[in-house]
Formats: sequence, structure tokens, C-alpha cells
Amino acid sequence: MELDVKAFKKEMSNRKEYVDSCLQKYLHNVEIQPAVIHEAMYYAVLNGGKRLRPILVFEGAILAGARRETVMPLACAVEMIHCYSLVHDDLPAMDDDDFRRGKLPAIRFSVKLTLF
Repeated sequence: MELDVKAFKKEMSNRKEYVDSCLQKYLHNVEIQPAVIHEAMYYAVLNGGKRLRPILVFEGAILAGARRETVMPLACAVEMIHCYSLVHDDLPAMDDDDFRRGKLPAIRFSVKLTLF
């Protein structure tokens, strides 16, 4: 059996879009105070990425007989923890990256956040 790369990429894209929509649902509204924290959370979490971790979580759950929707809170939590680890890694005392996924890291995206 040969892998249909085009179909695989399409399926991964569909799953990534689903994860992104779930992440948006689980993140609090940006307007909740303090807004700068929520803006930073959105920036850090919804800043691209392949979403492999949450996809592995829900695909594994499906293989075990669960429904995808049942494990999406866990899958999204795993992705949020990963995003946090990237923010932590970008701190000046750590790796101090200038860019993350081609954009400014969350710690530098807002001067207000750094002063908060």
C-alpha cells in the first residue's frame, strides 16, 4: 500500500483546523481583565504550529474506542502546556529566541506584558 501524501496532508490540515477551533473555544475572551494577559495567551497559543500533540491525543483516544470530542479538553490542555513551554523557553534567562515560528516570541510581542 502506498501513502497518498496529498490526502495525508489534507487530513492533517483538517485535524489542525479542528484543534485550532477548539483552542479558540477554550481560551477566555480577550476582553476579560487583565486583557494584556489574555492577548498574550492568544498570541502564544494561536501563533501557528502543526498541532501534532493534540492530534496524537485524540487519534490515540479514537483507537482506544473514545470519541474525539470527549478528549478534546485534554488534547487542548496538552497543546497549551506545550505553548507555555515555548514561551518559557523564549525568556531572556533561557534560550532568549528572537523569533518563534517566524514571529516575535510572546514575551516580546507586547511591551505592556513585559511591564505587567
